[in-house]
Amino acid sequence: MPHRNPSAPAAVDSAAASSVDIELRLLMEAIYLKYSYDFRDYSRASQKRRVLYALGQLNCPTISALQSRVLHDAAVFLQLLQYLTIPVSEMFRDPGFFLALRQQVVPHLQTYASLKIWIAGCSTGEEVYSLAILLREEGLLERTLIYATDINPASLEKARQGIFALGSIKGHTANYQQAGGQRAFSDYYTAAYESAIFDKTLRENITFADHSLATDSVFSETQLVLCRNVLIYFNKRLQDRALGLFHDSLGYRGFLGLGSKESLDFSAYSDHFETLVRAERIFRKRSVLPQ
Repeated sequence: MPHRNPSAPAAVDSAAASSVDIELRLLMEAIYLKYSYDFRDYSRASQKRRVLYALGQLNCPTISALQSRVLHDAAVFLQLLQYLTIPVSEMFRDPGFFLALRQQVVPHLQTYASLKIWIAGCSTGEEVYSLAILLREEGLLERTLIYATDINPASLEKARQGIFALGSIKGHTANYQQAGGQRAFSDYYTAAYESAIFDKTLRENITFADHSLATDSVFSETQLVLCRNVLIYFNKRLQDRALGLFHDSLGYRGFLGLGSKESLDFSAYSDHFETLVRAERIFRKRSVLPQ
């Protein structure tokens, strides 16, 4: 009788896990080659969770089966894209960040005759409208051009519409007040059919555009870049690429705002910025690199 290796089940499990990783890498390569969306340097753990969840939602038994459908049906790819770029946001998210922006950055921005601001990874637009409201209250919106970019066309379309669920407004209002809001938050929207429709004049100076931090380049010189809660989904190589884009986009002594769990520490650009408000992850481009 052949001897049974007690470690065999573990070996099989290890092989299965390895197969999933291989399938995942092949799927991302296929997406890049077919649709030019580059997810190859996104965090593998987060990516795996999202794809495995998508399998159940799209009724696919394996990642390989999903890959086949994605390659032969663009509609399936667009469905998968919603899981790969899960839009999770809220208005004035992390109110302390917006308060610090108002108190520490706006006084510098007020010295410019005109401004350009880039919000990278704008998702469904909550942060875009938050910033527009803040700039209006500080007298800056009319002389500011905001570039709001994302790789998800469905998210960009929602952002363009400026319509959000009325049920979320209570939380948005509390955030706005904590962020130093100067008016009644209801001044900025009209409630109708369980939705909050935001004042269209807020987006008159906003350009919504498709842009990938993985493949695209800098498109304008800016005074402020916000990319919050996006870098956490990238591996180090892609983080450095994105930070390089932000650095090159920012003009002399421009400002960069990151998410609460993101940092410049240990990045290739850590020496290119100085910390303005550490707790809120607000940085300023150095005019000269330290020796």
